[in-house]
Amino acid sequence: MVDPTAFSDAAETRGMDAALDEELQGLQSAGLRRSLRQVHQRRAGTVLLDGERVADFASNDYLGLAADPRLSRAASAVLQAEGVGAGAARLISGNHPIHEVLERTLARFKGCEHALLFPSGYMANVGAIPALVGPGDVIYSDALSHASLIDGCRLSKATIRVFPHADVEALAAMLEADRHEFRRALIVVEGIFSMDGDLFPLDQLVPLARRYDAWTYVDDAHGTGVLGATGAGSVEHCGVTGQIDVIVGTLGKAMGTSGAYVAGSQVLVDYLTSRARSFIYTTGAPAAISAATLEALRIIQVESWRRDAVRERAMRLRERLRAAGREAPGMSDGHIIPVLIGDPMHTMRVVADLRRRGFLVGGVRPPTVPTGTSRLRISVSAVHPMELVDALAATLIDVMRGMPV
Repeated sequence: MVDPTAFSDAAETRGMDAALDEELQGLQSAGLRRSLRQVHQRRAGTVLLDGERVADFASNDYLGLAADPRLSRAASAVLQAEGVGAGAARLISGNHPIHEVLERTLARFKGCEHALLFPSGYMANVGAIPALVGPGDVIYSDALSHASLIDGCRLSKATIRVFPHADVEALAAMLEADRHEFRRALIVVEGIFSMDGDLFPLDQLVPLARRYDAWTYVDDAHGTGVLGATGAGSVEHCGVTGQIDVIVGTLGKAMGTSGAYVAGSQVLVDYLTSRARSFIYTTGAPAAISAATLEALRIIQVESWRRDAVRERAMRLRERLRAAGREAPGMSDGHIIPVLIGDPMHTMRVVADLRRRGFLVGGVRPPTVPTGTSRLRISVSAVHPMELVDALAATLIDVMRGMPV
């Protein structure tokens, strides 16, 4: 006997598909539709894309560790001994001793008492922020905060005050105006902003936060491994080690592996272990990834030439662009180099042209960046040969010749 509901269910599915397809066509027309591409065999700043080896200036592999064989060997040894999966959430039976070794090592690296691993930077932010503040509290968030920070703030249900990007004076005025109305106050910023490549003045943030009894929350995903005398990140670079209440970092960028962590006091970590939902209800990370990350941390601290190489390449590319009349915002030696274009469709045409010429560069469009600020996001790596940096600069200048500066 035929189930009559099967036909209605199929019709509803077709209706859903039609509605979603219409929205997809709208995204296509606006230059905002996204799609996946296969990238593999990462080697010396290049990747294999659609069967062709191209120079990769789109990744966050700032130190060139993602394909380092020493990380592979460290992971392989633990993989053979322990298998693949953790099997359960860490609070159940998925807490491997190497997880705790990595957390202690990360805490020492960041100058904190303790750290807690999360599956990703996104899950760290949407877990930690709502655990720390809620209704009756206030969050002061930078206008260019990452999507994961924005979503974490919204999930908290705290009052959200957005201050102009990196404007400490505007933040001070907001704190003066209404900090007294709320129980807790959390100031949320990035150490280095992921799409603009500029540094938040953390040395100015700390005394301001203390003056108004506010907690500081710094997402240092893009600073860790690259900035600071030991590579500990923007907090070390700004001279405020041990003075930030909550530090978030990721393992999938300069460290070349996967996952994230929240670092701070022992009390903070104990609290998040019991309250951060994205930690509590998630299977533990594979032990092999933690082993690879420990090796990455060792390399970061003993091979300082990698940080020097990133800065040298960033300065070289910025100088080439500047000589051609194109300023790249951010730090003078910043490893994230935005080239503003404005229109999303025009941006993706430039990306496609660069791809045809052998360069993989990220094209960033709304909602990742504000409307009218679509851009190329170029990131340099310690393992990019300098001649490849020069070739990108020459090609980019040629591709953008005639475009408004």
